[in-house]
Amino acid sequence: MRKLLIAGNWKMNKDFDEAIEFTEGISNRCGAVDEVDIALFPPATYLKDVSRITEKNYIVVGAQNIHSEDDGAFTGEISAKMVLTSGCGMVILGHSERRHIFGETSGFICSKIRKALNSCLTPVLCIGEKIEQRDAGETERVLDVQLTESLEGIEILSPNEIIIAYEPVWAIGTGRTATPEQAQNAHLFIRDWLVRRYGERATEIRILYGGSVKPSNAEDLLSQPDIDGALIGGASLDLEKFSDIIDIGIKITGEDK
Repeated sequence: MRKLLIAGNWKMNKDFDEAIEFTEGISNRCGAVDEVDIALFPPATYLKDVSRITEKNYIVVGAQNIHSEDDGAFTGEISAKMVLTSGCGMVILGHSERRHIFGETSGFICSKIRKALNSCLTPVLCIGEKIEQRDAGETERVLDVQLTESLEGIEILSPNEIIIAYEPVWAIGTGRTATPEQAQNAHLFIRDWLVRRYGERATEIRILYGGSVKPSNAEDLLSQPDIDGALIGGASLDLEKFSDIIDIGIKITGEDK
């Protein structure tokens, strides 16, 4: 059975003191949790400090982005080596905000995924459609294109090497959420795509749902057979809400989803 992953993407939020307070709080409450995996993705300036707090517990720390090059004249960027030496094990790549606000193409994202894999970082590849694409019945076409272009030439030898996150753009920060059925259908399409591409081992690749996940809808979403966790934005900034979602994941795991 695929182990649930509850991941918090802080985006550009929290000052240093808030980041430390939250990390200490979640470590005290959930640091010994083994039933589900937990990951935090703080801003780059806090990576090392957050990693130091979590280094003796089960919480994994990851970066929100990396560049595809090891070093060079890339002002404002962060490399895989910088992330690794800050104590991180994961990195989010292809987030809708990187695609649609900063104009990152799937080809560029693919080069970052290759760099992450070659650097022993686990990439969390984000894909998802806009509202006009869903309304036009193009969800599967969009997911197919994003997967094909973002994973072009990428070989996956073990299902633990990569994580996919389905994040319908229309449900991020809007208060709208895909119904459990809509989310499950998208996840099933993604899983079938991965199996066609990588074979039966891809049945064990984890696929997260990201789109306004909160305690009130987490159980219905996480109970779906092809949803293996959540990439959480707003609710991951609140210690109580994030802890509640972790508890829901533990409950579902105990019920042998």
